[in-house]
Amino acid sequence: MHDPTEQIRRSRMAELSAEAGPRAELEARYGQVWNTEELRERFEVKGFMAPLVVAKDKVTGALGSLEFQGSPRFYFNWLKD
Repeated sequence: MHDPTEQIRRSRMAELSAEAGPRAELEARYGQVWNTEELRERFEVKGFMAPLVVAKDKVTGALGSLEFQGSPRFYFNWLKD
């Protein structure tokens, strides 16, 4: 099955891996950052294709997406649809 987003996602994953850092650095770059437990509290994850997750904000009901880095695992760059 052909995935037209695969190359774009792979490129972004490489960028995020190169930038991977502690929470404070991510917060300075992207604003709000969530670890896995915080993500579960705030969002209902609907699906993912690395390095993105589609999620529903439990507080506002808004649907949107977040990016994530692998290690340490943090979610950030919330974009409401």
